[in-house]
Amino acid sequence: MQRRHQKVVEIAPAPRLEPEVARRLCDDAVKFAREIGYENAGTVEFLVNDRGEHVFIEMNPRIQVEHTVTEEVTGVDLVQSQLRIAGGETLEELGVVQDEVKVSGFAVQCRITTEDPANGFRPDTGKISAYRSPGGAGVRLDTGTAYGGAIVSPHFDSLLVKLTCRGRTFEDAVRRARRAVAEFRIRGVSSNIPFLQALLDEPDFRAGGVTTSYIADHPELLTARSSGDRATRLVRYLADVTVNRPHGDAPTDLDPATKLPPLGEGTFPEGSRDRLLELGPRAFAEQLRNQSALAVTDTTFRDAHQSLLATRVRTYDLLAAAPYLARMTPQLLSVEAWGGATYDVALRFLGESPWDRLAAIREAAPNMCIQMLLRGRNTVGYTPYPDSVARAFVKEAARTGVDIFRVFDALNDVERMRPAIDAVLQTHALVEGTLCYTGDLSSGNERIFTLDYYLRLAEELVEAGVHILCIKDMAGLLRAPAARTLVRALRERFDLPVHLHTHDTAGGQIGTYIAAIEAGVDAVDGAAAPLSGTTSQPPLQAIVAATDFTDQATGIDLDALTVMEPYWEAVRRLYAPFEMGLPSPTGRVYQHEIPGGQLSNLRQQAVALGLGDRFEEIERCYAAADAILGRLVKVTPSSKVVGDLALHLVAAGADPDDFAENPDRYDIPDSVIGFLNGELGDPPGGWPEPFRTKALEGRQYTPVRAELDGAEEKALAGPEVRDTLDRLLFPGPAKDYREARAAYGDLSVLPTGPFLYGLRTGHEVAFDLEPGVRVLAGLEAVGDVDEAGVRQVICSVNGQLRTLSVRDKSVASDAPPVERADPAEPGQVPAPFDGSVTLRVAKGDEVAAGDVVATIEAMKMEAAITAPVAGTVARLAVPEATPVQAGDLLLVIT
Repeated sequence: MQRRHQKVVEIAPAPRLEPEVARRLCDDAVKFAREIGYENAGTVEFLVNDRGEHVFIEMNPRIQVEHTVTEEVTGVDLVQSQLRIAGGETLEELGVVQDEVKVSGFAVQCRITTEDPANGFRPDTGKISAYRSPGGAGVRLDTGTAYGGAIVSPHFDSLLVKLTCRGRTFEDAVRRARRAVAEFRIRGVSSNIPFLQALLDEPDFRAGGVTTSYIADHPELLTARSSGDRATRLVRYLADVTVNRPHGDAPTDLDPATKLPPLGEGTFPEGSRDRLLELGPRAFAEQLRNQSALAVTDTTFRDAHQSLLATRVRTYDLLAAAPYLARMTPQLLSVEAWGGATYDVALRFLGESPWDRLAAIREAAPNMCIQMLLRGRNTVGYTPYPDSVARAFVKEAARTGVDIFRVFDALNDVERMRPAIDAVLQTHALVEGTLCYTGDLSSGNERIFTLDYYLRLAEELVEAGVHILCIKDMAGLLRAPAARTLVRALRERFDLPVHLHTHDTAGGQIGTYIAAIEAGVDAVDGAAAPLSGTTSQPPLQAIVAATDFTDQATGIDLDALTVMEPYWEAVRRLYAPFEMGLPSPTGRVYQHEIPGGQLSNLRQQAVALGLGDRFEEIERCYAAADAILGRLVKVTPSSKVVGDLALHLVAAGADPDDFAENPDRYDIPDSVIGFLNGELGDPPGGWPEPFRTKALEGRQYTPVRAELDGAEEKALAGPEVRDTLDRLLFPGPAKDYREARAAYGDLSVLPTGPFLYGLRTGHEVAFDLEPGVRVLAGLEAVGDVDEAGVRQVICSVNGQLRTLSVRDKSVASDAPPVERADPAEPGQVPAPFDGSVTLRVAKGDEVAAGDVVATIEAMKMEAAITAPVAGTVARLAVPEATPVQAGDLLLVIT
């Protein structure tokens, strides 16, 4: 079997070759040899058509690479024979008699090469980090330099090893070859093994009914499957973290999973989602309103770690706890597990798909309502998007697992919530219409955020058709008297249940909850005790204990919550580098009004800017920035606007009063310019003038897109809607995620300790690639840094050593930097594989799409590199003729 006239698989004897045809081939071969007086081993090649007619191709005065299949079925050592004949011996002396040469069984030879079948069989180069070959009866290997640590150069053939398998029947030989191919482990370079597996699985091939053109006639074989290499890619990530230690040393060696209590088997008890699906959203909300028991939402899976640990808790740790919640606390109203910053952070920092997280939690807790936080027209982003984005997002989120959507707008503009609210109403899910709380409605000095203001807002939400009214107190500003007043007024004015959310930044929000409960609140939010308090929510345990033995008792087993505390304590210790830095409650929140979910991130930003020990200044400037901007409802993304301005004032050493008076003298963050241009809507207190006019005068501003193009709208309705939403909402982080996924695979399967802090010598790490496929990885040694700033990291993977090259980012390298092509930029032309490239164009040349702009040569193969788009060659990124690696930028077309 051939590909581009090069043999890929050889079979002896040829299946379905009639004996008479075989005899004629042999007779002609002997005639050729006699005619030219050739005396030694050699190869004569013919092609035979489906009518049994044969045609001569070539004759070689040597043995070809397919000689191994002949040796296996005849028992004649052809290599030894040709050498002995060349030395003067005769066939008789070799003991080879034509009439006694018999064919026994079948043999199949597969050529294992460093080529990528899915990429046009382009050759791959680099270091073989791991090599393991098969063995056993009937398996023969003819190899050259195939071993762990070997360098595959672009200057030689891509053949690594020839695998020849024999069997008594053709079916036996194929079965043995299929098993042997699967046992190969070649890591560090691409190989054609996935293609060979697909070929050996083909019914036509197994029946022996194939021709030389079979591969060309079946292009699906080239993409039928891809090489796993999953373990090596993940260990490569661990090796990189081990060398570069982005988060320092591990704060603990404890695996949180060891702290989980025993979990019984059996079916999940009935939970809130079961009732929602049975009753429907309207009847479910009515039941919530009419029940005396206080309903509780657990925020541990989202807002708690967003507020305390910069949203860094990974799916791995959440999934470990999800079945315990589902089995031990089915009385919960919901588990808030998605939305907010989790979407962005998963893509940007964790190498995870937020959609995969949602689907996994849905599967792990099938009986619980999953709740998410949705930023109205901003969905989970930081700027408004076209309404079609919100509709597509809600539809896909509900389909994947969200049951309760808490919808809010950063400036409490119900019209900007409507697209999301309307989209939720088209699903099975409930929608909570949100009143974002700020100020103090009990104060006689409050002029904007009064009780009347919140009641008018609630009236608009009820008219919009929401199922639940939610009071969202982002900073923990809702004091007990105000809570009693607001909840009572909402309950008296409207028939919908009232759900209260707050942060415990000042430490007094249990008192606020008790006042709200007395006023008739229907549901509150809380977090597991080890992830509660300060900028997080009040502890679930305290909420349950405060209502036990009353008419409002939650029905949640207090012991079921406390038994999980050791697990969450261990999880929090593991994420110590991301602690927001507030060790105790602070009353300063009543002055600066920074939301709990922002306070931790703001501290991280301050540290990154070198302002970590000046946070009190940032707090003061936050309050000043809020006043400058006209007193805002501070919640993402309006809180980001205020925070950006506060950080800018401190970093620039600006006096807030002078900035407010003379903004034209200062640089202003883009988010502030966007806000002042109405990007987020109109603030409740009106625009701050004359500051706004002065700040915008002469400033450049690019409005956000009001609508999508046709291709984007089509993609939102297609099967790749999740990828499309990722790109529309967070183009940069989505690109980071795609690159991380391509480089390392599914990082979510790694335990958190190694994921954050790397491997340790003598400590083995276990992780599952999929159910039943476990990997044991360990660190053997880390080598010295070389002149290129690279260290060799020796790891073990299921007992096999892997040597991985890792760039030590702390060491300056003398090697010149190499520019890499961005796959998202169609005008950037990359090298398709390692080799020597020759440019065929010059700067300023006009090219059409498909024109040859360069050629590349490697492993006896020359390929043309064509322009992906039409345009002008803006620059050349490499010299005219130079060696390159796959993905290096060659030139840019604009």
